[in-house]
Amino acid sequence: MNIVFMGTPDLAAVVLDKLIHSKHRILAAVTQTDKPKGRGNQVQFTPVKELALKYNIPVLQPNRVKEEGFLKALTKLAPEIIVVVAFGRILPKSVLELPNYGCINVHASLLPKYRGAAPIQWSIINGEEKTGVTIMHMDEGIDTGDMIMKAEVSIDTKETGGSLHDKLAVCGGDLLLKALTAVENGTAPREKQKEEEASYVRMLDKSLGLIDFNRPAAEIERLIRGLNPWPSAYTYLDGKTLKIWDADVIEAQKDGKPGEIISVTKDSIVIKTLKENLAVKELQLEGKKRMKVDAFLRGYSIIPGILLNNKSTKGI
Repeated sequence: MNIVFMGTPDLAAVVLDKLIHSKHRILAAVTQTDKPKGRGNQVQFTPVKELALKYNIPVLQPNRVKEEGFLKALTKLAPEIIVVVAFGRILPKSVLELPNYGCINVHASLLPKYRGAAPIQWSIINGEEKTGVTIMHMDEGIDTGDMIMKAEVSIDTKETGGSLHDKLAVCGGDLLLKALTAVENGTAPREKQKEEEASYVRMLDKSLGLIDFNRPAAEIERLIRGLNPWPSAYTYLDGKTLKIWDADVIEAQKDGKPGEIISVTKDSIVIKTLKENLAVKELQLEGKKRMKVDAFLRGYSIIPGILLNNKSTKGI
């Protein structure tokens, strides 16, 4: 089929790559506008744009999807179907109804659960044992369209947001090709979502990563994994941001205040929480590289009794 692809981040780029190497023809890739990033504030292409340019696929980057110029360009392309993967914009009715086969979306959860922008990370944070990918017909709501097909993916014990992202991206690409065949053959089902089972998850931001040690260690450990690699879970040590990248939940063996370092071994720093303890294995102090605890302890003295703060003391 002749396809217009809409997407922005790495997840979308992985799916686009699968489409590029299939029998289908990509007429254009639509992605969000380029934005400055990093310390140098240099303009950076989206992952979808980088991949599209590599394969000489025309790229459209409208400021608003309701722009007259963009709608004219889309109409001129005359796609049979539009495929959307984490595009980051709500499509108006004029776009949804433009292709003969409509628009379909690749969503990284088992709908109707985890509608919204960050289903991958929240499935880990909330302690789900499985998640998956849903291909759906799009309507004017947010992830509310009729479902075509699903595929389940198990969440491993030490799964991170990054590792689960990669698994779901591959799964999404494979499932999309099956769904496109069904759509083209006229055999794609339209299973309505059960609204009573629906849930929405909030977008990720850096404030979400601030660790509250008055929570059980199991919850904190899931937060650490879910926010790895971005925006990361963190606390404060001596007024500096301390990111925690990996930790284990262990039984509480000593009394202490939540957030207190109660013991230090050669490969772990044990922190008291509301329930059980958190044994930190990998961390990163502000201005330093990410490292294992044994390497960290060779350059930084940590003793039991230190209380990790829930805010920075800079400027005080």
